[in-house]
Amino acid sequence: MEEHDCQSTTHDYPHPFIHGVKLTRAQRIRGIILGSILFPLRITLAALFFLIIWPLARLRLAGLSEEDRSRPVTGWRHWLFHPIVWLLSRAVFFSLGFLWVKVKGRRADLKEAPVLVVAPHSGFLDMLVLCPSQLATVVSRSENASLPVIGALLEFNQSVLVSRKDPESRKKAVTQVTERLTSNGYWPQMLMFPEGTTTNGRALIKFKPGEYWQENNGCLIFIVLQFLPVYNPSQEEKNDPNLYADNVQKLMAKDLGIPATDYVMEGGVPVSKLGGLSLPLESPARKTLSLLLKNGLEASEVEAALDRMIDRCQSGAQGSKASAEELASVLGLTDRETAVTVCDLYSKDETVDFRQFYLSVAALSGFVSIKTLLHTAFSLFDREGRGSLSAEDLSDLMGALLGLPQHSTTELYLEASKQGQLTEENLLQVLTTHPTYQRVVNEYLQPEEAGSHLSFTSLANWKAVNNNGNVHNSNGSLHYNKKFE
Repeated sequence: MEEHDCQSTTHDYPHPFIHGVKLTRAQRIRGIILGSILFPLRITLAALFFLIIWPLARLRLAGLSEEDRSRPVTGWRHWLFHPIVWLLSRAVFFSLGFLWVKVKGRRADLKEAPVLVVAPHSGFLDMLVLCPSQLATVVSRSENASLPVIGALLEFNQSVLVSRKDPESRKKAVTQVTERLTSNGYWPQMLMFPEGTTTNGRALIKFKPGEYWQENNGCLIFIVLQFLPVYNPSQEEKNDPNLYADNVQKLMAKDLGIPATDYVMEGGVPVSKLGGLSLPLESPARKTLSLLLKNGLEASEVEAALDRMIDRCQSGAQGSKASAEELASVLGLTDRETAVTVCDLYSKDETVDFRQFYLSVAALSGFVSIKTLLHTAFSLFDREGRGSLSAEDLSDLMGALLGLPQHSTTELYLEASKQGQLTEENLLQVLTTHPTYQRVVNEYLQPEEAGSHLSFTSLANWKAVNNNGNVHNSNGSLHYNKKFE
C-alpha cells in the first residue's frame, strides 16, 4: 500500500464532517428503478429478521438475577442463543445489501487483545463489524436501551451503557470497561469506535482516550474488514493515554491511506485543538460575513452596525444579549430568517451576545487592528476594572474572539500571566509572538488578503456567495483557505 504522511504540515485535510454525493444521471435513474423494487423488499426482510431476533435476544438473560447479569453469560445460554442471534444478525445485513464481507488479516484472540478498535466510524451500519468479530460487546448510550429490538440486542450483548449527561454514569461506565478489559479473558472482547462520532471516512479524527471501509456499487455493497496486528503500548504510551491513542490513530490512518487529524467534536461542533483552544472548522464569523454579503449589506453598513453593537456593550444599559429581532434591527436586515440563522451560529436559543458577534466579526472584517481589537475585548471582559483577567475572564474573552465557547484556556493563561496577573500587554505579546498562539491569531483573527482569502474591506470585489456559505470573487476563485499545520 502506498504510504502517506498523515501529519504533513502542508496538507489541507479534507473536511471529515461533510458528506458529498455526486451521481450521474444514469446512476440516479438506476437508483430510482432499483430502489423502488429493492428498498421495500429489503426493509421487509430486515424487519422480519429483527422481529425474530427480538424475543430470542430477551430469552438469553431471562430469569437471571442482577448479580448473574453482571457476569458474562456461559453454558447453554451462550451456546444455544449466541450462534442463532449471530446468524440472524448477519441475515439482517445481508437483506440490506451487505452480501459479502472480505476479511483481511487475522483477528487477535481474546488474550492478545481484549479490545478491538474500529475506524472510521461512518454510521449505524458500522455495526456490521460485529458479525466478523463474533458479536463483541460494545459501549452504547443508555437511551438506546429503550429502543425496540436495539434495546434487546444491547441486553443480549451485555453492553456497557452510559449516559453522557450523567457524570456518575460516565464514571460507572469507565469502571465497567476497565474491569472487563483487565479480566484476563473472563469477559469477551470489546469493540469500540474511538473517534466517538461519525464522519465521512475521508480522514480519521482524533481518537478519544481492525478498520474497514465500504464502497456503494449500485444495489450491492461490498465490505472489506481488515484486522491489523495487535498494537502493544510502550512504557511511554502506558504513562500517557493520549499519546497511545494518537499513535494508534496514525497507524490506522496510514494503513487506510487517509490523514490522521486532530479534529474532534465538541458540543456538536467540529473543532481543531491548538494550544488548548478549540478552533471551529467552520468559523461562525466567516459564515456571518457570507450571509451579510448575500443579503446585500455594504461594508459601511456593516461597520456602522458593529459600532452600534460595541456602543451598546460598553454602555451596559441594555446588556450584551440580543434577540434575533434586535440583531436584525442593528444590522438593518429586512429578513428575520437571516438574523435567526446568524443567531444559530453562535447559540441554540435564537439569541446572540453582541460582544461575541462584534469581536469575532470585527477580527475578520479588517475594520480594526488586532491591537485595537484586543484592547476592546480586554475592557469588555475585565469586569472589575483591575487591569488583569482571571482564568474565567480569559475563557470568555477567547470564546468571544473565536465565536465558540472555550473550556481549556489553562495553557494560554499560564503562558500569558506573570506573577499571577494577566494584563492586556502580556496577552497581546503572547498572542502575537508565541509560535502556537500566533498561529491562532494569523489563521482565525485576521482579515484575509484578497486574491486568496475573504476580506470584508473589499466588498466591492465580491460578486457571489455559494450555497455552502463560501465566498467567491469576480473571477470565480474560492476565497476560503484555512491551513492546519
